[in-house]
Amino acid sequence: MLKRLAVVLIAMSSMVGGHSAPTWTADNGNGTFTNPLFYEEFSDPDLIRVGTDYYLTGTTMHAMPGLPILHSKDLVNWELLGYALDKLDLGPAYRLENGENAYGKGIWAPCFRYHNGVYYIFSNVNRATTQVFRATNPKGPWTHTAMKQSFHDLSVLFDDDGKAYIVWGYRDLHIAQLNDDLTDIVPGTEHTPFGTDSLIGEGSHFYKVNGKYIITSAWYDKRMRMAAGRSDHVFGPYEVLPAITMDEDFGLAESYRIAYKQPAQKIPPFDITPPKPEETGHMSSHQGGIVQTATGDWWGWSMMEHNSLGRVTILSPVTWKDGWPYFGLAGNLTRTPRILVKPNTGASEAPRAPFERNDDFSGPLKNVWQWNHVPVDSAWSLSERVGYLRLHTLAAPNFWEAKNSLTQRAIGPVSTVTTVLETNGLKPGDVAGMALLNLPYAWIGVERSDSGTTLVQFDQQSGKSVRQALTQTRIWLRAESDYLKDTSVFSYSLDGKAFTRFGAELIQPYQLTTFQGVRNSLFAYNTKGAGGFADFDSFSVDEAYPHGLRRPIPFGSEITLTSFGQQAGLHLAGGIARGVPSAFKVVDMGLGRVALVSGKTALTVAADGRVATTAAKPGKSESFQWMETPSGELILMSLVTDRYLRIAADGSIIADAAGPKPDGKDGVRFVWQFSR
Repeated sequence: MLKRLAVVLIAMSSMVGGHSAPTWTADNGNGTFTNPLFYEEFSDPDLIRVGTDYYLTGTTMHAMPGLPILHSKDLVNWELLGYALDKLDLGPAYRLENGENAYGKGIWAPCFRYHNGVYYIFSNVNRATTQVFRATNPKGPWTHTAMKQSFHDLSVLFDDDGKAYIVWGYRDLHIAQLNDDLTDIVPGTEHTPFGTDSLIGEGSHFYKVNGKYIITSAWYDKRMRMAAGRSDHVFGPYEVLPAITMDEDFGLAESYRIAYKQPAQKIPPFDITPPKPEETGHMSSHQGGIVQTATGDWWGWSMMEHNSLGRVTILSPVTWKDGWPYFGLAGNLTRTPRILVKPNTGASEAPRAPFERNDDFSGPLKNVWQWNHVPVDSAWSLSERVGYLRLHTLAAPNFWEAKNSLTQRAIGPVSTVTTVLETNGLKPGDVAGMALLNLPYAWIGVERSDSGTTLVQFDQQSGKSVRQALTQTRIWLRAESDYLKDTSVFSYSLDGKAFTRFGAELIQPYQLTTFQGVRNSLFAYNTKGAGGFADFDSFSVDEAYPHGLRRPIPFGSEITLTSFGQQAGLHLAGGIARGVPSAFKVVDMGLGRVALVSGKTALTVAADGRVATTAAKPGKSESFQWMETPSGELILMSLVTDRYLRIAADGSIIADAAGPKPDGKDGVRFVWQFSR
């Protein structure tokens, strides 16, 4: 018991930046981890192993700095080392000048590689050719050069003979050899081995495994999936497996989305579609790759849609079958458990969070921060007033076009962000505060006019503002966001203790204009031209559910389990669930696994998934991996079938479900409570 308590305390003690508020940590502290690795947008991930070290990067679009470099020893606990790119300035749009912007443009779909002592990142860049970043140390410095053309969603393979090859394209993929200086393809080597309907579509990753050339690639064909191609020769012909992962959404339903029309709607109010509880195939994991650990095991990673939060990164076990790298366990190929035993990498790391989100602005900006477009360095400071972030207001007609907005990714599933703003330096025409950068966007802040200061909450979707006079010069601004419902509310305080809700509940839809999820933002601009400045004293993030389980596993206690969405309890009587749910003692089987014992018998699972009872001492057949859906319902995966326990429509109990359905009507989810 003391050992288990120590593990729990370690898992719960994740503190960042000296602040006591815990933040999402994938490592559960008991030998398991929970997906996603980061409960925030981290899209188009690419991952490599160098010796016993793992490195990860991903898309950053218009945010500066770009191309984050993360490091891990165990594939679960990551540290943000820095960025490969400080700024990407390709003209007025990247600087928010002349009414232009680079939203949804910039750095995307990078390919991370290591060869002969050099780290490489090849990345797509809008309005430029593909860029190549090089470093001999992943911490930098990084240099970059331009290739002679643009390669959409590229991936590079350094082959055994020293030659480099590239795969790129959208739906109709191309493969070619790269020249020695990696500036272009070798003339005459370009091939197109895949047809447009081959399911090998985009977001490719290129590997050579045991002499076979393997390409993983994403495509949507009624359902989002990740397919794989395989060949004995680099240019093909390739045979294609339609799905190595498909349908994995952990039971998360599609939420609000902007309904894109042609021509695209540019002016609010936007047409927002309501949530869809049925399975749409839009949410599933895709666009990822594979890596072999130093111990010989294989793991995969991919990104999954998480509605307005953006695309999150998940880690999957890889099971090789018939020469194909399936994501998932042997009994449940193409599906990823949300909670699983940590990879065996030969290294052991204590649970830690990858990012320091809280900032008191007493030193350098925490490296989680990114500027919205290229910053104007002369217009912000941490030294003009020590302990404060000072944003000098620059001319802009609205928040969307405001320069020097400082952002960091919103974190799920539920989080509250708070900042402290001092307004003494504002001048007429100045607007400053905290925003939820999305489309539509919304903010809470202050406006200074000739007649005084006004507290304002603005919603771009409605175009309406809530306003009231403000006489105090120090104010706390807060946004509470539920990224399972995709809703947010703003509030304010004059003393930092009592907060008053300000404005209506806001809907945060998923959108593709920024190609990022919601971002928390600190901003200041002037609607008339030159202005004053805003001082931000601090920024903090509080998370309602920062751990892999909302409720600890009730080891040693008796509980009852009721099927979510059904009038049925888990009561085994002749193999049928009916009547009052039975009381089960939760027996600790190690590694977050449980046996459910009622009296002298335990639930047991046969190879075909049938559930019965046994008086034998609980072992593998009686063990279930205890997990939760993103919304907190219990799901139990049998270690025999690698599939989930469910109560079928006829009341029978069977462990054969591939995973929870988004609508919750499949009998896989359970609600548990302590037995009285």
